[in-house]
Amino acid sequence: MTAEHQRLAVNALKPIPLAQWGPYLSERQWGTVREDYGPWGDAWNYFPFDHSHCRVYKWGEDGIAGISDYLQNLCFSVALWNGKDAILKERLFGLGNNEGNHGEDVKELYYYLDNIPTHAYMEYLYKYPQQEFPYKKLKEENRKRGHLDPEYEILDTGVFDDNRYFDVLVTYAKQSDQDIFIKISITNRYSKPADIHVLPHLWYYNRWSNKQMQQKPAITRVNKTTVKASHENLGNYYFYFQPATDSLFTDNETNTETVNGIPNESIYVKDAIHRAVIKNENTEQLRKRNAGTKFAAIYKATLAAGETKTIYCRLSNQVMDNAFVRGFADIFTIRKQEADDYYAAILPKGMNDDMARIQRQALAGLLWSKQYYHFDVERWLSTSDGITPVNEGKQKGRNSDWKHLKNQDIISMPDKWEYPWYAAWDLAFQCISMAVADPTFAKHQLLLIMREWYMKPDGQLPAYEWNFSDVNPPVQAWAALQVYHIEKKQNGKGDIVFLKKIFQKLLINFTWWINRKDLKGDSIFEGGFLGLDNIGVFNRSSHFSNKMQLEQADGTSWMGTYALDMMDIAIEIAQYDESFEDTATKFFEHFVLIAEALNDHYLWNEEDKFYYDVLCVPGADPVPLKIQSIVGLTPLFAVSTIDKAALDKLGDFKKRLAWFENYRIRNKKFWPNEERGDGEQLLLSLIPKERLEFLVKKLLDENGFLSPGGIRALSKYHKEHPYSVTVDGHEHSIQYDPGDSTSDMFGGNSNWRGPVWMPINFLIIQSIRRYGEFYGDSLLVDYPTGSGIKMNLIQVARELTKRVISLFEKDSSGQRKCYGEYNSFYQQPGNEHLVPFFEYFHGDTGRGLGASHQTGWTALVAELISEYGAEQSEERRPAQAI
Repeated sequence: MTAEHQRLAVNALKPIPLAQWGPYLSERQWGTVREDYGPWGDAWNYFPFDHSHCRVYKWGEDGIAGISDYLQNLCFSVALWNGKDAILKERLFGLGNNEGNHGEDVKELYYYLDNIPTHAYMEYLYKYPQQEFPYKKLKEENRKRGHLDPEYEILDTGVFDDNRYFDVLVTYAKQSDQDIFIKISITNRYSKPADIHVLPHLWYYNRWSNKQMQQKPAITRVNKTTVKASHENLGNYYFYFQPATDSLFTDNETNTETVNGIPNESIYVKDAIHRAVIKNENTEQLRKRNAGTKFAAIYKATLAAGETKTIYCRLSNQVMDNAFVRGFADIFTIRKQEADDYYAAILPKGMNDDMARIQRQALAGLLWSKQYYHFDVERWLSTSDGITPVNEGKQKGRNSDWKHLKNQDIISMPDKWEYPWYAAWDLAFQCISMAVADPTFAKHQLLLIMREWYMKPDGQLPAYEWNFSDVNPPVQAWAALQVYHIEKKQNGKGDIVFLKKIFQKLLINFTWWINRKDLKGDSIFEGGFLGLDNIGVFNRSSHFSNKMQLEQADGTSWMGTYALDMMDIAIEIAQYDESFEDTATKFFEHFVLIAEALNDHYLWNEEDKFYYDVLCVPGADPVPLKIQSIVGLTPLFAVSTIDKAALDKLGDFKKRLAWFENYRIRNKKFWPNEERGDGEQLLLSLIPKERLEFLVKKLLDENGFLSPGGIRALSKYHKEHPYSVTVDGHEHSIQYDPGDSTSDMFGGNSNWRGPVWMPINFLIIQSIRRYGEFYGDSLLVDYPTGSGIKMNLIQVARELTKRVISLFEKDSSGQRKCYGEYNSFYQQPGNEHLVPFFEYFHGDTGRGLGASHQTGWTALVAELISEYGAEQSEERRPAQAI
């Protein structure tokens, strides 16, 4: 047991398996739905970036490389000033949805270098330009660009040319969970001296203005290098810092004069330290003040070319005379070694150094992306933020039917800048990667979103704060099984109690799907866009006239997958508790009916050998929407095998299965099962074998779905063959779009019309491998299609894994596909090991696109690397003598 394993064992005994302090500070609180009190639902404009430094947030805080306690009472982060900017660099800058030519986008360079589950050791790197930060240029240039143009990124502005920037490395090492050392190392990467102001700062989340506290908290001066932070719930903490150039106090209160023209009652407002440092405004008053709710120590330095300056701080609940005793910095070396030991224990051996770094940075990003999320919808609807009165537009608008939702938790976020809010299906994928590092927390997250303060009373899960009522694919049961098996593989024992808990809640959600999304009761499901944004030729969440109905191949397939996963969970539990056997039978029968509907109705197109969505018009023939996209590949995901040994333990289930098979075959009804020749395993799949072969042929076609970096979301076939359809007098078209979105659909900041998406590739690889384990060499296919190179499906799954991993790996010239045209910057000394984890990847080149820190579901590459590394280790293991 490593030191980190021991800390995790302590955490596992807590009601919430969390460290009290962690990277729980968001990287963007402005522009969120929670902070929008206006009547129009225009969150980006209601609380823009320009207000973030001077206006108080109501539902959380943000900062750079920051930490907070798990209720976000007290926050710490690092602010910077290069002597040229009009504001302190206190938070990450990016464009709002209406400002970018492809929607919202962060315009900064920062990297999650290291982290472990208890956050006893963490590293974060931020790159800060020495020239004026190009806020204006980034806005203006992106406004000039259209949907067909690439985004204008910060590396395009020239501010990082000639290495004219600072590397700011922030490292945390815990002495204990309430005693945290902080190291801030600033390196001048330029060839000439440069000035820098560094402001480690501490502040309280403003709860007192909402009257949520009996007593306002306070940060008070103890001496020149210590302040005391007192809070009625958190207790007392002490912030120790090395001798500084200056130190200033203010309050976390809105500058009403700046925000809405109302004179301030006091000079001690949120941006007072900004004004003091940059404009020398009220500096003496802030310096003489000895208390407040926001405090900053200020370090001014001129760094020679290549010089590094290091500042140490300490946040502790302990009173001490000397916080920095001789040898104190050794804690960073100790905790770093403990992090190395932890990853050495949990990750597969034998990977090359580059692949090992990719995996560790992916997990670091996932762990850095834990965030405090606070949102009480009922209170939000019925109260004012002090700027806009309670209004009917908000009360009857977005999320007004989700008044039961009262969230205040630490949640794994897709991306703490671009998506600083949870999304139901993202979270499911994130938990799979999380299970590699911290299975206890992964289980906690899956159960959390099922709790009554998230799930609607009717069983619907909240999609995301922009519209909790949107429908995402129901992947929670599948994710629960994945997490269960990852943990079981790690320690040899599965957590049946976890499976029982989540199964009970999933029953409620499954019932909601059956009752709400199968309108005709024929096991053909709808669901709208189902998380795939612009995948359709039109918005699949649209309501049509003339009683038109869109019957969805993926909605139906997701439900087949859901039923099969529920059956698998019930069978696993029934190995230990026979009372679940009947439920396994129930979900098996659901699965059979859905499989029949998918294959015997009109979703399968015999001419094209592919599954399509179908538009049904009363009195007319169904119209297949002939789009070759992952919509038609989702039937692959519903695949499972039952071993004979497990089946023999379930006599009633086995008997019912045999009866059902005989009945359906006798009556010439669809039957989705296939038994292996040796009789040791049973395959359950939505897809008959001959249709599987047709789908795999399309899947592995390099002129179709198969790209150098994995499976495309839309086939390249549509590059030369765009598809159009006329609905309600309007023509809608779709074509292969391998890069950024050229559509405004769903905000235009993500694109499913050609790029490679990690979660879909992960599902495809897992499914293809499962088929391969059943069929073995009895099913061989060309890889790639038409190559004449025959492989079984296990081998195909491995080759697909290698393609996906190659998005991040260095090639022979030291370049990575994901960097695209910015490879030269990342080949400079010190940058060569920095790996961003993008939201999706160009369908031809593999260049990273969308959100740049989507760890998040792109962290699934860590699990793919684990599986690939385990296979490599197994192959290298010497054969044992018989």
